[in-house]
Amino acid sequence: MAPKNVSGYIYGPETREANTENSEIRDIVGQIQNLLRKFPSLDAVLEDPGFKPVVERFGRELATRLLRRELGRLRQSVLDGADLPEGAVSIAALAAGTVGAGEALLAPSPVTVVNAGGVVVHTNLGRSLLGDRAADRVAEAARGYMTLEYDLETGGRGSRMAHFDRLMDDLFPGYGFLIVNNNAAAILIALKALAGGREVVVSRGELVEIGGSFRVPDIFSASGALLREVGTTNRTRVEDFTAATTENTAAWLKVHTSNFRIVGFTEEPALAGMVTASREKGVPLIVDWGSGDLADLGGLGIRDEMPVQKILEAGADVVTFSGDKLLGGPQAGFAVGKPDLIAKMRKDPLSRVCRLDRLKICALRETLASYVMGTEFEDVPTLKMLALTPQEIKTRTEAVIGEATSRGADATRMSTRPGVSRTGGGSSPTGERPTTLLAVAGRNGDEGRLEAKLRKGSPAVIARVQDGDLLLDLRTVLPDQDKIISRRLAEILKQP
Repeated sequence: MAPKNVSGYIYGPETREANTENSEIRDIVGQIQNLLRKFPSLDAVLEDPGFKPVVERFGRELATRLLRRELGRLRQSVLDGADLPEGAVSIAALAAGTVGAGEALLAPSPVTVVNAGGVVVHTNLGRSLLGDRAADRVAEAARGYMTLEYDLETGGRGSRMAHFDRLMDDLFPGYGFLIVNNNAAAILIALKALAGGREVVVSRGELVEIGGSFRVPDIFSASGALLREVGTTNRTRVEDFTAATTENTAAWLKVHTSNFRIVGFTEEPALAGMVTASREKGVPLIVDWGSGDLADLGGLGIRDEMPVQKILEAGADVVTFSGDKLLGGPQAGFAVGKPDLIAKMRKDPLSRVCRLDRLKICALRETLASYVMGTEFEDVPTLKMLALTPQEIKTRTEAVIGEATSRGADATRMSTRPGVSRTGGGSSPTGERPTTLLAVAGRNGDEGRLEAKLRKGSPAVIARVQDGDLLLDLRTVLPDQDKIISRRLAEILKQP
């Protein structure tokens, strides 16, 4: 019989007399003491031959820490009144508990998954995938020294941004640039360097919140720039900007509402009108474009995004955008614009605080090189996925169903159906790409259980449940992962 919970029991001279008068408490304490006496000492376990494999696997220092925690956990269980299973403090049980804790501590994380959910730029799954050349360069950079800030010609110090000079000049001729670790950092530096202590006018309908409860007003607070809201949530005009502009106005800011749309009785100032009016007022126009597409995606049906080059050509003074969304590279933040304004941003101390490391620089260079060569739809996985046609996806989906059936999956539960994929990552919230879905018919409400099995298996497969069915979209599955989908479907759909 387990003792009652006495984790709050107090030993001491001031309570000894009261405790000895209570026979029930004495009995409980006696039971606890008897159980704790069965615990072997730390050193005895470490020196036992049965524990030797644990020490060899994790090293003595880590094995000691893990074992100490395991013994402490078991002791606390006794104090909390739990029943300890027979042999819970045997060498074999302690070794198993220690190994389990060690494996959990050292297990790879994040875990690689197969994304069959149909969201291409999936923020929670790491956004854009790198192309082969970019991934190879990252591996090379990770294993060796590189000329990150070293000039081979002079033997002196070089610049990290110099690695991008030629590519960026080809993509954005005549403009300056700064690349930091994400777009939030890029807009933060723009506000701080160009408008610190002064007002920046922005539409009230564009004070957006992005992932992680991070809001545009928070960026203003951190930058030292003063937020001047104009217009209303659903309607703002260029005249609102001009009326709010004073001698203390440092810039106008247009924020691309890339993760939502307001529909109905709405109005927002056109970019061309803002460019003309901002020039008349003599204040720079900063455009936070977020998604950062460099390719025109209109032919794919994604018409609520505009290539960064066109925004600059329209007259924006500085454009900031992400590297790991529609651009299809690693996490990064770009600021491209008039050279004098970019020069101010480069001089700001935050540009060093938020600088890129060598791994990102190598990955980003290879990604940008694909745009320079005009091979982005062949090289960049994000664009390759978006460009897939429903028929191409259907052909692969049917092959997956056939393979899963040959492995023993119940073919009567699997079918193809039309559906839509989404861009994701806060890009093109109203844009949808037609696709072909692999549908697994739910039976007796088991679709949620099947989804959990896919998600918790190895490798994990991310799918979605909708209208009583389990749905997989191969648009976001790499072709060499199709066999994984077949195998995992066969595991969860075995015929009785």
